[in-house]
Amino acid sequence: MKRMNLLLVTLMVSAAAHGQNPSFDPRSWKRAHAGPPTQAMVLGSVHLSEVTVPVSLEMLTPLLDKLATFRPTIITHEGMSGEQCDTLQRYPAKYPGTFDQYCWGTEEAEKATGLSVPAALAEIDKTLGSWPPAPTAAQRRRLASLFLAANDRPSAQVQWQRVAANERIVGDGIDEALLKILTRTDAKQNETYMVGVALAVRLGLERVYAVDDHTADSIEDLAGLGFEQAIQKVWREGSNPVAKEIDRRKNALATGAGMLALYRYVNEPAMQLALINADMAAALKQDTPALYGRQYVAWWETRNLRMVANIRAAFGNHPGARVLNIVGSSHKPYYDAYLNMMHEVQLVDAEAVLK
Repeated sequence: MKRMNLLLVTLMVSAAAHGQNPSFDPRSWKRAHAGPPTQAMVLGSVHLSEVTVPVSLEMLTPLLDKLATFRPTIITHEGMSGEQCDTLQRYPAKYPGTFDQYCWGTEEAEKATGLSVPAALAEIDKTLGSWPPAPTAAQRRRLASLFLAANDRPSAQVQWQRVAANERIVGDGIDEALLKILTRTDAKQNETYMVGVALAVRLGLERVYAVDDHTADSIEDLAGLGFEQAIQKVWREGSNPVAKEIDRRKNALATGAGMLALYRYVNEPAMQLALINADMAAALKQDTPALYGRQYVAWWETRNLRMVANIRAAFGNHPGARVLNIVGSSHKPYYDAYLNMMHEVQLVDAEAVLK
């Protein structure tokens, strides 16, 4: 009996060591839904704010032309939502400095509209729920002010650019302070505005969706004093020729053809794999007492999972939508993998669209 019990324990330990296959794979339900699938395309992007040469609309036009052929009905971008910024502001001890780094203040917008971020978010849902087919300039000015109060400047810019130039004036919730924000004088180069907003305006969409997440930063904050130094060591000791080639290309941009070629390059599957192999895969193998590399990957996975969850929420009420997701290129492999786990989602090949 003792030998039998010992054998049973040995088998149980062996099974635990080998792990367990899940009983369910969400991908197995890919065709088990009514209606057409939701099409999701992930555009890996360079951060235009890091490009040292001036980027003009003319340089981006060939890229925008290609993206327009996908005809997205929803566009998401790597920006912070007003809802998350409000959370970060309420929990400064848990997320030290994160609000100041990634969010705007809304004091001026609250003064102009009388609405806090939560109240503005509720009013936006109500307004868009009864949005007319042909809104007036006054209605668009009002919605722009609501987006500003909700800390959603890119969506406010969509509304502002859809107003005729001579109607971009004070009124309907827009005061002089908000007019200055919407004018974006001396604004930095940014793919959210120069690609996402520009495409939304071209296609007649009413907004864009911010899906970034930095609540995951608490993992890094709790990792300990040696964390940053350890991760910097991974990057120093690793070889990342792809990142160097991206830097070379983006800082030598001069034409629209060059910009399109750069986006084609950063969306190549081989380039994507090389990029994350030099970063996340290398970090996983770092052998330090605290396993800082694994903590770094935990932050990265958590952030991407929450970002993709935000994307899922953005099209949750729109089955069969065509969703364009604009995000830094190192996020793309994770976006693709996580989106592909969803029952109704059909991935669209970014390479084919940009071809």
